[in-house]
Amino acid sequence: MNIKWNDSAYLEKLKPQKIQSSIMAAFTFISISIMLILGIVMYFRFSASSRQAIIQNTQKLMEQTGETLEDYLGSMRQISDAVYYNVIKEHNIAAQENQMQQGMNLLYEANRSRLRSIAIYNSSGSLIAAEPVALQKEDPDVTKQGWYEKAVSDTANMHFSTPHIQNLFDDHTRRYYWVISLSRVVELTDHGVPTTGVLLVDMDYSGISRMMQKINASENGQYYYLCDSNGRMIYHKQQAQIRKGFSSENSVKAAAYKDGIYDDTFEGSRRKMIVNTISYTGWKLVGIIPDATFTHGMFDIRYFIVMLILLMAMMLAVINRVITDRISSPVLKLQQSVIKYEAGEKPEIYIGGSQEIRHLGYAIQRSYEQIDVLMHKIVLEQNERRKSELEALQSQINPHFLYNTLDSITWMIEGKRNDEAVFMISELAKLFRISLSKGRTIISIKDELQHAKSYMNIQKIRYKNHFSVTFEADPALYACCTVKLILQPILENAINYGVGGMDEDDGGQIRITGRLEHGMAILSVTDNGVGMSSSEVDLLLTDSNRIHKQGSGVGLVNVNNRIRILFGPQYGLSVQSEPDEGTTVSICIPAIPYSEENQKNLEKGHLRNEKSE
Repeated sequence: MNIKWNDSAYLEKLKPQKIQSSIMAAFTFISISIMLILGIVMYFRFSASSRQAIIQNTQKLMEQTGETLEDYLGSMRQISDAVYYNVIKEHNIAAQENQMQQGMNLLYEANRSRLRSIAIYNSSGSLIAAEPVALQKEDPDVTKQGWYEKAVSDTANMHFSTPHIQNLFDDHTRRYYWVISLSRVVELTDHGVPTTGVLLVDMDYSGISRMMQKINASENGQYYYLCDSNGRMIYHKQQAQIRKGFSSENSVKAAAYKDGIYDDTFEGSRRKMIVNTISYTGWKLVGIIPDATFTHGMFDIRYFIVMLILLMAMMLAVINRVITDRISSPVLKLQQSVIKYEAGEKPEIYIGGSQEIRHLGYAIQRSYEQIDVLMHKIVLEQNERRKSELEALQSQINPHFLYNTLDSITWMIEGKRNDEAVFMISELAKLFRISLSKGRTIISIKDELQHAKSYMNIQKIRYKNHFSVTFEADPALYACCTVKLILQPILENAINYGVGGMDEDDGGQIRITGRLEHGMAILSVTDNGVGMSSSEVDLLLTDSNRIHKQGSGVGLVNVNNRIRILFGPQYGLSVQSEPDEGTTVSICIPAIPYSEENQKNLEKGHLRNEKSE
């Protein structure tokens, strides 16, 4: 018996998700998660390193610039000291005016690239000497100018002013020069009498401007400016806009800071502020790094990280493919062998892969072997049960017919009717030869018809030819298989319930026919007896406890059950009858060619299972 899985919808429902896809999806998810986490960590790591590098580079640049400014301003202090100690202290302003002028001229010529002018004023603000020699503008009240007021108010220190236009001297070129003034109180000698005055050194602002422009060449949004200790602007790349009020800067806040790095928010933008104090002056060199500057420098890092992640993704895709193939391949092979087994084939169950999968393969193989053993036992038990049922059904044939026949032979011999006795003995021998059939259940239709003819020949003699019998079977049926002894009970019923009680003059007739129709063999027994009602017809094949008036008592239920056991529930008997019209009983069985192989298969029930499927 072969078990086949023909329900494709059921198989599709049970079809599991491919393990390779599941493993691939899991590895892909894990790989993507790891790469994203790694990419984010790398990005923030590089971002922090980049921010720190930008800040450190800015600090170094500001330190270098601060040192340059300090050198520049230190040279101005040195010039101021040289004028004071080498010129003013050494000469009397009244008696040695020419020598003083010469000393100032030498100093000016030696530093003219950084100087705009050198001037000495007395305590009342009158010009005593100046270099280069130039005409002082009319009524420049120097006592009210900031550099003069600072020097007078704080006599102990030097003072640096914010950038302003030089407005003291007229060099006839009508040009205006931006300068930064260094002023200090000095002690003058006038006719041997000490008096105070103010020394003014005007530095050329363009030197400082060039230094600041150089460090402000960056285009990433970062910039630097210079302010004094009060926040007044000395240099800013947008200094003109700030003076006109079109722009602003948080210089007052920066001037209040000590040297260091600060977080600042200005006009809604976050930025880093780095403050560095310039010695001697109290000036503040301020570096501004907007947040956009940090992100601007991260583009290359982002591009690098993206390319690295893509490269890693391709490598991981290949690795994932190899790993999933190695993990899933044994499972898929095991699945394919199981599917083939379920489809009715007998493949070798795949055993391979890891220890767990091999163990699973061994377990499945053992379970299938046990199933095969159990199925074989079930088949054998079913065949034995079917054989026992057939033997039990066949054993139900009442020996009453044999007793009557032997009695009839005895009477014939006693009555010296030897020829008739010989004929009956010959027919009885044929009957028993076919009935026994070497213990077989399946015989050819030809033998079954011969059995029926022998039976009817005996019955006609017993009933003294009160009815006639005709056989009309298609010779093509002779070579088909049938269950033996299926016509005899039907003929017995036709005699007992149909024509047996009719008078000789009534002309009782029994007709046996056979034909092939749509792959089926159909045998019919028709009589013109008393017939029966439809209710009796309905009970004829279903009521096995029905009380028989006479005959063998086997009935049609016996025959119908035997046919259905061997050929399947779609085959068996059908009855048509009308009261006083007669009865027709038809046998429907599959037209299976009679051969040794088919006979054995039918005996074992194999062909029956294939037909019933």
